[in-house]
Amino acid sequence: MTEKRPHILLIDSYCSFAYNLAALCKKAIPSSILHVIRNDTHTIKDLLPLLRQFSAVLIGPGPGSPDITSDIGVVRDLWKVADEHMIPIFGVCLGQQSLAIEHGASLHRLEAVKHGQVSVVRHAGDEIFEGLGEVKVVRYHSLHVKLEEGGAIKELAWTEDEENGKVIMAIKHTFKPFWAVQYHPESVLTDEGGLKMIMNFWKLAQDWNTRSRPLFVSPSQICVPKSHIWPRVHRCCPHHELNVSIDTVTHTSIAVPNINVLRLCEHLGAYDSSRRFVFLDSAASPGQFSILACLGDSSPQVTHYVNEDFIEVTTQNSKQRYELVGTDFWTWLDQYRNSRKVAGGDSEVPFWGGFAGYLTYEAGYEVLNISAPRQKDHRDAHHPDVNLVWIDRSVVVDTTRSRVWVQSLLRDDDKWVQETVHTIVCLSQEPEPSLPPAGEVTIQFPDHMQYVKSIKQCKEYLFSGDSYELCLTGQTHITVPKEAAISTWQRYKLLRTVNPAPHGGYLRLHPTTFLSSSPERFLSYSRSPGTICQLRPIKGTVRKLPHITREVAEEMLTGSRKEIAENLMIVDLIRHDLHNAVGENVTTKKFCDVEEYEHVWQLVSVIEGSLPHGTPAEIDDTLGWEVLRRSLPPGSMTGAPKKRSVELLQSIEGHERGPYSGVFGYWCAGGGGDWSVTIRSCFLHDSKKDGDEDWIVGAGGAITALSDPEAEWDEMNAKLNGVLRGFGASC
Repeated sequence: MTEKRPHILLIDSYCSFAYNLAALCKKAIPSSILHVIRNDTHTIKDLLPLLRQFSAVLIGPGPGSPDITSDIGVVRDLWKVADEHMIPIFGVCLGQQSLAIEHGASLHRLEAVKHGQVSVVRHAGDEIFEGLGEVKVVRYHSLHVKLEEGGAIKELAWTEDEENGKVIMAIKHTFKPFWAVQYHPESVLTDEGGLKMIMNFWKLAQDWNTRSRPLFVSPSQICVPKSHIWPRVHRCCPHHELNVSIDTVTHTSIAVPNINVLRLCEHLGAYDSSRRFVFLDSAASPGQFSILACLGDSSPQVTHYVNEDFIEVTTQNSKQRYELVGTDFWTWLDQYRNSRKVAGGDSEVPFWGGFAGYLTYEAGYEVLNISAPRQKDHRDAHHPDVNLVWIDRSVVVDTTRSRVWVQSLLRDDDKWVQETVHTIVCLSQEPEPSLPPAGEVTIQFPDHMQYVKSIKQCKEYLFSGDSYELCLTGQTHITVPKEAAISTWQRYKLLRTVNPAPHGGYLRLHPTTFLSSSPERFLSYSRSPGTICQLRPIKGTVRKLPHITREVAEEMLTGSRKEIAENLMIVDLIRHDLHNAVGENVTTKKFCDVEEYEHVWQLVSVIEGSLPHGTPAEIDDTLGWEVLRRSLPPGSMTGAPKKRSVELLQSIEGHERGPYSGVFGYWCAGGGGDWSVTIRSCFLHDSKKDGDEDWIVGAGGAITALSDPEAEWDEMNAKLNGVLRGFGASC
C-alpha cells in the first residue's frame, strides 16, 4: 500500500465545529488532502464508487439525533458497507452515537446535559488512547449510548459524572476499522490528547489499510461532486463595472486638545434629518477612534434586501439598479471596493475612507442557506439587509490622544482638507451642546409569560440534542408621540450620555436611522500584506458596583461554570468560522479574560486568523470581507451549532431581527475593517418618521441547560435598560 498524500473524507453534519476538526486532522496528518461533504448531499450509492479511493473517513459532530434520518444522513449507511468498500472511519459525538445504535446500542438522554463542559476521561491506554494518560476533554452532548452486552461495539473510554454516573466516551468496532469518541477532540479546551488521539487513529488506519488493502495506492486526485477541498482556495475579484480607482489618499493630521466631536458632527449636518449621516463613535474605553463621514450629494449608498436579486446604488439625486446575475451581494461589494482601493494614507489611522454602515442579522442567511420569507410590500416595514455608504471624505479622531486626521479619496482635494482643518480648530473652542429632555414615551415590552415559555422551548431543544446554546431575543417597541419627539440626533446624544460605549454609532442611512451603544467588537482586520483577522466574543457580564472590584469580578465570572461554558461554545464556533476562511492559521490569543468597561466587567476571548505566508496580495487584501461573509450572523447572537440554532430561533421568536444582532462598522478602501455586534441599539424606519415614532430595541441572552427562566428574563431587562435610559425610561 502506498499513501504519499492520503485523501481523507470529512462528513459535516451541519456542525459549527467541523473545520476545527479539519484543522486538527491536518495537524495530525500534515500531508493529508481533506475533502468535505455534507451528510445529506450524497447517498450511499453516490459514495460507494468513490469510497475505496480514500484512506479514511472522519465523521464530524452535528445537531440532532442519530436515529433521525434527516439529522444523520448518509452516515448511518457507512457503518454497513460490504467488505470490498470498507475503509477506516473515525466518528465524533453524533458519529459515536450513530456507530453505536447501528450495532445494537440504545440511545438515552443524560440526566444533566453537558454543553461546553470539561471532563476527565479514563481509558485502558490502548487503541486510539495508546500512550495517553488521563485526558481533559470538552463535551457537547445531551444524548449518550448504552452498549449491547456481548455486541460488536467495545467500550474504550468513559467518564464518571456526579449527575449521570458512568458515561461512555469512546468506542470501537470489534473487527471493523471503526472508532469513535463522544467528546470533542477539536475543542480549544480539550488538551493535547485530542491531537495524539487523531495521530493514533491514523496509525491504526494505516495498519488496517496495509493488512486489508495491500494493493491500494492513494490517487493523485479524487473528484467528488458537491464537495470542496479544505482549506478552500480564495477567489480574486475582477474590476467592477463602476471602476473609479484613485490610488492615493490626501490627508493631514493635527493635535486638537479640546476636540468637540459632537459639535463637529453638528457642523457636518447631524441635525439635517433629510440628509444621510454616519458617525462611528468611540465614546468609552477601550474604544479609540471615532469616524465622521463628510457625505456629499454624490456619495453612493448601496442597499440590498436578501430576498431580492439586485442591488441599488443611490445618491442624493439618483438611483440605479444592478442585477445580481450569477453572483451574490458579497461578491458585488467585494468587486466594488476592489475597484476603489487606495494606498498612501497614514498607517496610524484604521480608516481612510470606504464603506461604512450596517448588515442585518438576516444578511448572514445566504451563507447558511436559510430563507427569509417576506411579503411583497416588505420594503414598507423592513430595513435593508445591506445598508452601506461609500465615504470619500472623512474626519477621524483619536479620542485617547486628541489627534485628528482629515482625509479625502478625491483627486485634487487639498483645499477641502485645509478648510476642514481650520473649521475643526475653530469648533474646538465652542462649548459642549446642551441636551434636551427625553420626552414622554410608551413602551411595549416582550410578554413575560411568552418569553419564559420560549426559554423552556429552547431548553427542550438543548435536551434533545438540537443545539448546545440558543441566544434567544425579544423585541421592545418604544413609541414617541409626534408632539413629544426630539430629533434623532438629540436622541443619540442622550443615549451617549447615559450609556457611553466603545462601539457607539449614529447612522442615518434612509430608510433606516440607527443608534447604538454597543460594547462588543465582532471582527477587525488589518490591511495587507499579512492581514490578521481578530474576533472578540463577549459572553459573561458583571455590573460595576462599589464592592465589585476586579478580583471579585474575576471570581464571579471565571468561577462560573455557566459563564465559561457560554464563552467556550462561541469560541469554538468562531474558530470554525475562521478555519473555514483562512485554513490552519487560527489561534486563540486569550480565553475568558476579564476586561473592564465603563459600567461592567466582561468575560472576553480573542481569536485570530491569517492566511499562509506568501499568499498573493490580491487575495490577502480581501480576506477580512471573506471572513465577515463566512462568520455572519455573529455566533454570540445565534448559539451553536449555528445553522440549526438560527432555524430554531427563527421559529421560536416568530419575527425577523433586522439590524439587531447583525453588525455595523466599516471596510476601509485601503483594506482594513472593523465591525461591531449590533446590541444595545435601537432603530427607526422612515415609514414611521412622519407620525408617532416607533423605535425597536432588541435584547436577550444565551439560553443553556443551566439557565433559569426568571434570571434570563431579568438579564434581558437589564440589557434593555441601557437603551431605555436614552428615552428617559427603564424596565
